[in-house]
Amino acid sequence: MTARRVLAGLAVALAVTGAVAVTGAVASSPPGPHRALPGAVAPAPSAAPGPLGRSTPVRLDIPAIDVHSGLLGVGLDPDGTIEEPPLDSPDAGWYVHSPTPGETGPAVLLGHVDSARTGPGVFHDLAALLPGDGISVLRADGSTAAFAVDRVERHPKAEFPTDEVYGDIPHAGLRLITCGGAFDRGTGHYRDNVVVYASAVTAA
Repeated sequence: MTARRVLAGLAVALAVTGAVAVTGAVASSPPGPHRALPGAVAPAPSAAPGPLGRSTPVRLDIPAIDVHSGLLGVGLDPDGTIEEPPLDSPDAGWYVHSPTPGETGPAVLLGHVDSARTGPGVFHDLAALLPGDGISVLRADGSTAAFAVDRVERHPKAEFPTDEVYGDIPHAGLRLITCGGAFDRGTGHYRDNVVVYASAVTAA
C-alpha cells in the first residue's frame, strides 16, 4: 500500500512541540507556491542506484546537523492523525505506511523541532540543511541507504504540499518533516512546516 493511497486528500500539520498530525482540514486547498530556503536545488545525480527491498529503518544519521537518532515506527491514530514520537524521546519517527528508506518511493521521517519541556528536538536544525548534504539510514537487514539533500522548503501549514511529499516517485527518495517559521503565541503553533527532499545516492 502506498502512502499516497493512505493519505489521499490529507495534509500534514505540526504542533508547537514539533509533533506530527495529519488533518483533512485543508485537503481541498491546492499546494501553494514553493518557498525554497537558501540553498535552492542541488544538481540531480547522474545515475540513481537501484532500489533496495523492504527493511525497517533503525537509525538515522545527518552529520551536517549532528543528528544521530534511532527511528521509531509511527502509524495512524484512530482519528486519522499520524502517531507522534514520544515528546521526551530523542528519536525521530518513520511513517510505517510509507516505503522504507532505500525502497522505490518517498520514505517519510518525522521529528519534533522542540518542546517547552525538553528543549530542542531531534529535527531542531533541519532547516539548516543544504543541497548535497548527506543523510544515511541503517536498516534492520544490515544495509545502509544513503541520500543527498535535493532541496529544503518551508510551507505555510495551510499549503502543505501533500502530493509532492507523499506521492509516488520512480526512485528511492526521502522526506524529512518538522515545524518551522514563526511561532504563533496566539495559537500555540508554529506557522510553517519545513520539508527536506532527498534522493538516494548509494545503497550497501
